[in-house]
Amino acid sequence: MAGFLTSLLGRLGINNKEPVDWDELEATLWQTDLGSGTIASIMTMLKEQKGSLDASSITQAARITLASLLPEEPTPLIPSSQGPVLIFLVGVNGTGKTTSAAKLAYYLKNQGHSVLLAAADTFRAAAIEQLSAWGERLGIEVIKSHHGADAAALCHDAFLKAQRLHADFIICDTAGRLHTKSNLMQELTKIKRSVAKVDPQAPHHVLLVIDTTTGTNALHQAKEFHHAVGLTGLILTKIDGAGKGGVAVAIAREIGIAPLFLGTGEQLTDFELFDQKKFLERLI
Repeated sequence: MAGFLTSLLGRLGINNKEPVDWDELEATLWQTDLGSGTIASIMTMLKEQKGSLDASSITQAARITLASLLPEEPTPLIPSSQGPVLIFLVGVNGTGKTTSAAKLAYYLKNQGHSVLLAAADTFRAAAIEQLSAWGERLGIEVIKSHHGADAAALCHDAFLKAQRLHADFIICDTAGRLHTKSNLMQELTKIKRSVAKVDPQAPHHVLLVIDTTTGTNALHQAKEFHHAVGLTGLILTKIDGAGKGGVAVAIAREIGIAPLFLGTGEQLTDFELFDQKKFLERLI
């Protein structure tokens, strides 16, 4: 199956027999959400090539450029001999954080690890109920409090409980928050400080959940969340639908944070570790 860029080129009449003009090509590349820097690199590479510009040369230049920005394989999540590995899931509202938390817990449990979930989205009562329902379905304990509770205190206490139970991983589903609201971002840093009192290295992973249908706005989200809490990876959702995923390349280029997992559907099993080859096939 052709990737997104190849399909675009085909719809625009760009094929291996008909050369295209530079303006048309640049406009086409902008539709992939790759970001200005990545697009500039691809354009420079193409302009340095000799011969006619066709779909094959375009996709090859894109593949080379993107492969240089994305890891072949992500750093896997592995248990630590020092205690539970604490994972924060962060992001704006509606990206699928709670579902991603459940999918990640299911993924880790299937690998033989012991996992706890913490319902740290105390702003939205439905989020607590949703994660609790997932926990019952998965047979994974969910540590929770009441609606409106202090999320920092909840994560702190949940981390202590994970230590007592000798859990391998604990996943904190934090509340969705607009990256443009400084007070909400400061609250996220408060949660980070609270768990650092238990372990100075915590949280050990901070994964930004991105709805890939958001497009280039996700780059601005990533910058603000990275500044606030220090991201370590991305979870890309809706990659199976309208979401192209190109913005992940822009994020990798701008702040050096790469995808770790992809959400590819609604089912628990629709969650996979990032694979550069498969990702580029989807995109190109």
